Amino acid sequence: MVPTIENDFTIHVGTVNGSGSQSANNVLIRSFLQMGLPVSGKNLFPSNISGMPTWFTIRVNKDGWLGRKKDVDILVAMNEETAAQDVADLRPGAVCISPTELKLHTIRTDVIHYQVPFNELVVATTDNTKLRKLLVNMIYVGVVGQLLDMDFAEIEKAIKRQFAGKDSAIKTNLLALEKGRQWAKQNLVKKDGFVARRLNLTEDKILIDGNSAAAIGCLFGGVSVLTWYPITPSSSICEHLEAYLQKHRKDADGKQTFAVVQAEDEIAAIGMALGAGWAGARSMTATSGPGISLMAEFVGLGYFTEIPVVIFDVQRVGPSTGLPTRTSQGDISFVHQLSHGDTRHIVLLPGTVEECYTMATEAFDIAERFQTPIFVLSDLDLGMNSFMSDPFKFPEKPLDRGKVLNAAELAAAGKFERYRDLDGDGICYRTLPGTESPLAAYFTRGSGHNEKAGYSERPADYRNLMDRLTRKYNTARGVVPAPELHKNEKAKVGIIAFGSSDHAVREARQQLGQAGVETAYLRLRAIPFNDDLARFVEQCDRVYVVEQNRDGQMRDLIALELPELATRLRSVLHYNGLPIHANFISEAIAQKEAAHV
Repeated sequence: MVPTIENDFTIHVGTVNGSGSQSANNVLIRSFLQMGLPVSGKNLFPSNISGMPTWFTIRVNKDGWLGRKKDVDILVAMNEETAAQDVADLRPGAVCISPTELKLHTIRTDVIHYQVPFNELVVATTDNTKLRKLLVNMIYVGVVGQLLDMDFAEIEKAIKRQFAGKDSAIKTNLLALEKGRQWAKQNLVKKDGFVARRLNLTEDKILIDGNSAAAIGCLFGGVSVLTWYPITPSSSICEHLEAYLQKHRKDADGKQTFAVVQAEDEIAAIGMALGAGWAGARSMTATSGPGISLMAEFVGLGYFTEIPVVIFDVQRVGPSTGLPTRTSQGDISFVHQLSHGDTRHIVLLPGTVEECYTMATEAFDIAERFQTPIFVLSDLDLGMNSFMSDPFKFPEKPLDRGKVLNAAELAAAGKFERYRDLDGDGICYRTLPGTESPLAAYFTRGSGHNEKAGYSERPADYRNLMDRLTRKYNTARGVVPAPELHKNEKAKVGIIAFGSSDHAVREARQQLGQAGVETAYLRLRAIPFNDDLARFVEQCDRVYVVEQNRDGQMRDLIALELPELATRLRSVLHYNGLPIHANFISEAIAQKEAAHV
C-alpha cells in the first residue's frame, strides 16, 4: 500500500511562455490557500520573447516552509521541448503528468506516470482554436485537483476570482476544469500518496509578491514623485505604484497630487528623483543591477550634497546583462559603496513580503531624517514570486521629515549654515526651496564645501565634511531596522543571512537540528550594522554567512566591521540563479561541521 503524504509536496509545471498558463497556476495556488494550506509559488521564465520554456513551482507545506524545495514531487510536463529533461531531473518515485503523445514513460520507469490526452480533451471542450491553447491549462488543473483529492468548490471559487467580471471566461474555464477532473476520475488509477487535505492554517492570510507589497509601502510612505526606467525584475514596483497613485492621490477636483515620469534611461531617472528630493518631495526610483551601474555618479552627488531619495534595487544575476530573469544577492558590496571616493550608504534588507511593505514605508522617513540616498535591496525571488503573509498593518506613526527649518525657526535662529552639525549626530538642518526667508538660501554643490555651503578646497574643510558624514552613518546604526535574533543556548554554531534566504535558512535549521547540529540564527535587516552583530559572533565558535552570490560579499562586509572576529566566519554561497533551498544550506553546514570535528 502506498503511504499517504498529506499536505507536503511541490508541483512543477513546465509550459511555454505566453501560453496562458499563469492564470491556471494562479488558480491552483489560490485554491490551496483557500483550503487553509500554507503555499508559495515561484515562476521561472525566460528573458526573451514568448514561445520559450517557462516553469512554475507551487510548494504546499503543512509546517509553513515556503522556500524553494530541492526536489520536485509532481511534474506537469506540458512543454514538448523540455519534457524529456524535466522528467529526467525527477527523483525516483516522483509523479509525472504529461500528454499521452510525449510517451515520457519510456524515459523513466522509476517515476509514477499519468498520461493524459490533453489535445483530445481540449478539442471536446471548445471549437475555438485560439482558446484551446489557453484552456488546456485549466484541464491540467482539473487533473491535478482530482489526483490530489482537492476541494473543487475552492478551485471553482479561485477561477471566478481570477476571471472576475468576465462571465464568458469563467464559464469556459469551469468547463475545462470539469473536463480534466472527470477524465482523471474515470481513467486514472491513483498510484502515488500525495493528497491535499483541508486545514485551517491560512485564515486571514494574503498572497502577494514583494514588488506589489513594496508599491503599497511606498504609497503609505508618502511618495509623491516616481521617476523610473523599465528593467526586469523591478518594473512591476513602478507599474503597481502608478496604478495606486492614480487611484488614491487625486484632490477633490480630480487633479493629481503626484508625478510619475518614465525617463529615457536610468541616469535621467535618478537625476530627476534627486532633483525632486532636493525640492522637498518624497521621491524614488526602482531598478536592478545594470541600472544601479548607470546611477553611480548621481548617487555619489546625492550622498555628498545630502539629498534624500529612495532607490529600490531588485537584484538579478550579473555582471553585465547577466541572467535578467534569475535571482541573486550580488549587489551588496556595490550598492553599499556606490560612487567613487569614500562612500557608505544605508541599505535596508527586507526578507519577507511584509518587510517589503514596511521597509518601503520606513525608507522615506530614513532618507529624509538622514538626508541621503537610501537603498532597499530586494531580489527577483522575493520581488516577483508569490508568498503567503499576514495582512499588512496600517502605519501608525506620522511621517518623519527630519531636520527641516521653516521661516519662523530661521528667524529665531538668526542664521543658517547648511552643513554645520549643531547636534553632534552628523545630521545638519536643511531648508526647502520656497521657504519665505532670506536666511533659507544655500548653494548645493558636488565639489568641496565648508559648513556654510561655500566652495572650499581647504584640507581641514574636506576632512571635517567627511568625518561628519561618518558620524551620520554611525548615528544610523541605532535607527535602521535591527537584526532579527533566534537564540539557541545549546548552539556554538551560528548562521547569518539576509533577504530572501531567510525562508531556506529557517527550514535548514530544523534539518540541522534533526541531524544533531544545533544553531543560532541572526538575520541582518540593514546596513550599517548595530552591536547585535558583534555580540552574536562573539557567542559562536563558528558562524556561517549564507548568501546568494559567488564572492561572499556580506561575509566580507562583516569581516571589515569585525576584523578581530573574522576568523570565525565561514561562507555558504549559492549562485546558480535559482532561489536557494534548505537542503543546500543544511548539507553544506553539516559537511563543514563534520570536517571540523
